[in-house]
Amino acid sequence: MLHSGRAPELLTKRSLVAVSHAIESAALATAEDGPLVVIALFQRMPYFDRERAVYERIAATAAATVVGVVGQRPEALPAGACGVALDETEDLAREWSVVALTPRFGAALVAHDRAEVEQATTLESGRLFDGRWGFRRDEALHEVVRLRDRLADRLPGAVRLAVEETLARVRDLPATPGEARGEAALRLMFSRAERAARAHRPGGRDRGTGTALAESAPLLDEPGMRRWAGADGVTASGTLPVALVGVRVDEPAGAPERFGRRSAAREAQAVIGAVTAPLRPVDRAVRLSDQEYLLILPALTEEQAVAVAGQVHEAVAGLARSYPFVAFAVHAAVTVTSRRPLPVGDVRHAVGWAAREGVPVARLAPESTEVPVGQP
Repeated sequence: MLHSGRAPELLTKRSLVAVSHAIESAALATAEDGPLVVIALFQRMPYFDRERAVYERIAATAAATVVGVVGQRPEALPAGACGVALDETEDLAREWSVVALTPRFGAALVAHDRAEVEQATTLESGRLFDGRWGFRRDEALHEVVRLRDRLADRLPGAVRLAVEETLARVRDLPATPGEARGEAALRLMFSRAERAARAHRPGGRDRGTGTALAESAPLLDEPGMRRWAGADGVTASGTLPVALVGVRVDEPAGAPERFGRRSAAREAQAVIGAVTAPLRPVDRAVRLSDQEYLLILPALTEEQAVAVAGQVHEAVAGLARSYPFVAFAVHAAVTVTSRRPLPVGDVRHAVGWAAREGVPVARLAPESTEVPVGQP
């Protein structure tokens, strides 16, 4: 983390994107203060691909441009950029960092993925990080040294030499006067932009003012689910874990004929209310068919998701007290996944298996497309 002495802030991905773009823009600005070193850790390759054109321009002018992603060493990087593979188990795999350093300028963002979300317009934009950012050269210097040491022999000799030469130049020159004034102005603009953005986000409260934000309906249609889960945008497997609970609610045979269509419509609304009752503000539900629902529960463990499935069972069972003689059959399947897009088809298959086998709640093996492992 940054060595500024400031406490880490709770930042959303939306915030990090704004700060990252500001640092990258500063790195691209025309200035006679080279050499320039830029080091960026992107977690997963799809996030870098979104910014590929920017880093092609940075690599064309920087003395060293280092790009780190989890998994295999990134291929087909822009000319002049050095790719570094991060192991899934090391701390750097959870880090979103962008550092730019020249002898006269420095800026750094260092954030660690909490694997949590807040309520937002999309699942991806609501991801939460602990981080610090600043536009002070000496802080960026510390971060370049830290990342140089952490990446160590993963950097080619020519890149290490370029980094060392830049560090030597930085150490020979005093920091630029007025950095604190410029950064104070940037922080004020950033905080006001964040507050304005939060005022238009669904649900929750503005962390700065405590003001309630607009609520958002938890029940989506399938296109809405794709938009919210990021299937049509920039997202990547392997970061935020999401619990999925598939639910099938079968009404008694002949219920519409026995009770009438108006009563059936009321019961359908009651079922939706029971299925969605356990949802938190960050959760969403999708009605996949007349009998099938999918609950999307970010950052829950499997045990917590199984507990949600149990709450759904209880809530639907309680409907018999409101609609005498109507007892719905409920079956569910649970998994926790970091895959994108979400494995909706696997969960639906598992729910069908549970209904055929008479299993109240089936658990899928983690990240598996195989037959569910059975009843908890």
